[in-house]
Parts: sequence; C-alpha cells; structure tokens
Amino acid sequence: MFSSRKIERATYDSIAFRYLAANTHPDLDTIAAFRRRFLPQLESLFVQVLLLAREMKLLKLGRIALDGSKVKAHASKHKALSYKHVKKIEAQLKAEVSALTAQAEAADQARVVEDMDVPAEIARRETRLAALAEAKGKIEARAQERFEHEQAEYQVDPEQLV
Repeated sequence: MFSSRKIERATYDSIAFRYLAANTHPDLDTIAAFRRRFLPQLESLFVQVLLLAREMKLLKLGRIALDGSKVKAHASKHKALSYKHVKKIEAQLKAEVSALTAQAEAADQARVVEDMDVPAEIARRETRLAALAEAKGKIEARAQERFEHEQAEYQVDPEQLV
C-alpha cells in the first residue's frame, strides 16, 4: 500500500494496520512526513524484510507481489550463494526498495480507491508469521555456527605459544 490516504483509511478498517498504528489514526500528512523523514531507515528495513522473505523461500524468479506491489525478483534456485552474489542481490533489492518508496511518494499525490479483504489478509499474515519464525530460527542457527567457527579459528593452541 503506497498512498498515505489509503494507509490512514486502513488504520480505521484493517486490524493489522490498527495494530501497527497502536490503535491510533494518524492523518495522511503525518504519515507522508514520517515516510519522508525516515526514508533511509525504512528502505534499509524493507531490504532486510526482502532478504528474510528470500530466506523463507517466498521469492521466486520473475515478479513477486508484496501487498499488491509487483517487484522484479531474481532469487537463486540454489541454497548456497557466494558472498559476491549475496551482495549483488542485496544491491538489487536496495534499488527496488528505492523505486517502491518513490512510487509511494507518487501515490500520495493521486487519489485511488482500493478495497481490502481483512480476513484473507489476516490469514495470509498468520501463515507468513509461522514461516517467518522458521526462517528466523535458521538464520540464527547459521549465525551461531559462523560464530563458533570463527571462535575456533581464533583460539590459540597453548603448545604453539611455547
């Protein structure tokens, strides 16, 4: 959802938006100003979300839809990626996020009416939450393995010091 007007309206209509807005209803100017003020942080956060979605196997070659937004995705079919390829994907995601935030800014200028199926959205988000928990566990396990491997490399054998 790009338009600040739609987001404002969703804080009244959507349980998910009400939750995210702490049951408050900021006006569209406040939402637009917030987005402009924190744009670099929001872009970084969105890139992290896309990387997590990739880890959860929610991204495939071609186009993907995130809240109705179509984004080109070039996710690898292989589980293991080189560091260079991961950096390339991250740079691509950052560019796509920048394009989406520009689209969001443009959407604030136009008035578009769109309906939302709240029960379907809630069910979709609950499914994603379960997948998110699983992916988060995998990421944390990999980080722990990497940490343990690095610790083992840096440990000094006492016999080598003599």
